Amino acid sequence: MRTPRSLLAVAVAALALAAASPASADGTVLTTGGAGGDAVAVGDILNASLASGTAATLDSSATGTSGVSCASSTFTATVTDNPAAPGTATESLTGHTFDSGSCTSNVTGVLGVTGITVDNLPYTTTVASDGTIDVAPAAGSTIQTTVKLRTLLGSITCVYQAPGLTGTASNTDNSITFTGQRFSKTSGSSLCFANGYFTAKYAPVTDSGRTDSPAVFVN
Repeated sequence: MRTPRSLLAVAVAALALAAASPASADGTVLTTGGAGGDAVAVGDILNASLASGTAATLDSSATGTSGVSCASSTFTATVTDNPAAPGTATESLTGHTFDSGSCTSNVTGVLGVTGITVDNLPYTTTVASDGTIDVAPAAGSTIQTTVKLRTLLGSITCVYQAPGLTGTASNTDNSITFTGQRFSKTSGSSLCFANGYFTAKYAPVTDSGRTDSPAVFVN
């Protein structure tokens, strides 16, 4: 009978120690150093440029046969909330730029791209544990992009708007991808295509709040 009592005592002692120890904290939605790694601090700034060998495009149709293509684009976002995973982290998208010198167009009558500007910043960006990314404008505003083109008839300005954007984050290459996100033309000449479909892949997303700017993972 001593052996069972001894085992019972050990079990009770182990349970008491477990109860006295703090529960293991869940990892946060955004981490560096790997999935489940160090938490990205609120206030840290995340940056990314286009993935190597890719371009950001604003096509005139969903089939992507013509439109504007840029080989250089970057975004900057500040982390405003990074809760325990699973959950949804929040960022403020404060910068989204396109290098007009890297942009071309194959739209009939268009000779070149003078500039592309993302308006009405900042936008609110949410990143869910399943990798879903949603971009939304401030209340009463809209996501807007202004495209300036050189044409056979002179310079034209095309303004495109969207109520929101949806993308996907991947830990495989620390990327975020937007595919065929539809914008509608709100002003501009007949040479401005009626709709724009935005596609881009940014990688790697890095945390410039750390001295070594490590890649960011979603958990």
